[in-house]
Amino acid sequence: MHTRSLAGLCAALTALFVLTACTAAPDDDRPAASGAASAAAPAPGPRAVQEPLPQDQNLLAWTGDPNDAGHVTAQTTGGVGGRVTLVRLVLHERITWSNIWLGLAGMDPQAALTDCYLGVYDASGTLRAATADISPQLMTDPIAKPLPLAKPFTAEPGTYFIALLLNGTWATNGLTLKATGAGISVNAGLTPPNLRYSTILTGQTSLPAKVDLSQQSTSTINTGWGSQWYAVS
Repeated sequence: MHTRSLAGLCAALTALFVLTACTAAPDDDRPAASGAASAAAPAPGPRAVQEPLPQDQNLLAWTGDPNDAGHVTAQTTGGVGGRVTLVRLVLHERITWSNIWLGLAGMDPQAALTDCYLGVYDASGTLRAATADISPQLMTDPIAKPLPLAKPFTAEPGTYFIALLLNGTWATNGLTLKATGAGISVNAGLTPPNLRYSTILTGQTSLPAKVDLSQQSTSTINTGWGSQWYAVS
């Protein structure tokens, strides 16, 4: 009697196992949805960038990798004195703009500089900020140096133009700035008011509050005034 009961129990368990296996079979043929979805659609990560970024050097933006700014550009007093030189910079994120970095390659100890400024114009030609007279800083330490704006400003993404104004007298090959080798070619495919490198106006002793960017000129650029290197912090 005990043996028959045990055999019956084993038979019942076997039947239950077979029934369970048959019921689960269709699901076993399907892939695990959650696992497949996770493998097929990983969470987005940072974009892989090969070239150096301004943030790699504690800067916010630049006109180009300073490692490539090996060319030295020089001009006569008559060539650029009183002209506003513009270098275009496109921002892709909102920043607080406090300084303009300039690469001073060489200085002229005998120069007599006055009314020299850096500033920032937006795409409408409006002066957003400017430095105090930077003549003293152009007479010392031929290195890359930050020159503070008189008042920092919030720069939204968009197109800006860094403006340089030089006045005074100096030796042509004494006062020199770090630049790319590009002069004429830097504007390939561009026309005013969107030139990447240009000059505007003459006879200026301060940066005007407003400029007409449609009047951008390349006449001085074409004489070898290479595109200066700048950065932002």
